[in-house]
Amino acid sequence: MKLNDIPAADLALQLHGVDHTARPTWRLRQTVEFYRDILGLPLIHTISARGWGPATHPDFLHFFFDSGHGSTIAFFYYLGSEEPASLAQRPGRAPLPDDHVFDATHTAWLVDSPEALRAWKMRLEARGVEVSSETAHEVIESIYFRDPNGYFIEITRKLRALEGIDARDALATLEAAMEIEDEARAGGAPFACIDTVWQRKAQHLGQRLHGERRS
Repeated sequence: MKLNDIPAADLALQLHGVDHTARPTWRLRQTVEFYRDILGLPLIHTISARGWGPATHPDFLHFFFDSGHGSTIAFFYYLGSEEPASLAQRPGRAPLPDDHVFDATHTAWLVDSPEALRAWKMRLEARGVEVSSETAHEVIESIYFRDPNGYFIEITRKLRALEGIDARDALATLEAAMEIEDEARAGGAPFACIDTVWQRKAQHLGQRLHGERRS
């Protein structure tokens, strides 16, 4: 669907920030003590409910911590259910992206200065949490650590504000990637090298510049 095809009422719709993110936990006490006592996030609400939906859905607790500016991070604790083996192996791992599929799902909180980022690192380490080194990547600098469930947590600061050129570059990059993905799926070839994206993107930009010069 093109922008011109979107109804005006849909264009007027807006999201107003993240209300909450949620994940399951089978470590109730450790999760509460980590987020409330180590991170210092206020526990503000708990839903206690019977299982809903299918008959196999267990009773549960759904509890929320205030993570600032109206957002919360929440957890589901499923009573009487067994933790999946894949999750049971996660706690205690170093704050390194050793499993790109699992670790891609994470929460990142924002701070406003390098001093605040270092202060959070010191606070966490003083409470026995293993924290990564400060890592800068493009427009943010971050530290990473894991909660008692093995979930990745990030605290980040912005190195600069995003501008219009960033949005245009984002679209050019993804247009090239989507085109290559379509071709790969149609031809059964793998799409595994970022160089092909850069090359296709450069090709598109060259064609546009050539077209602008001719016009």
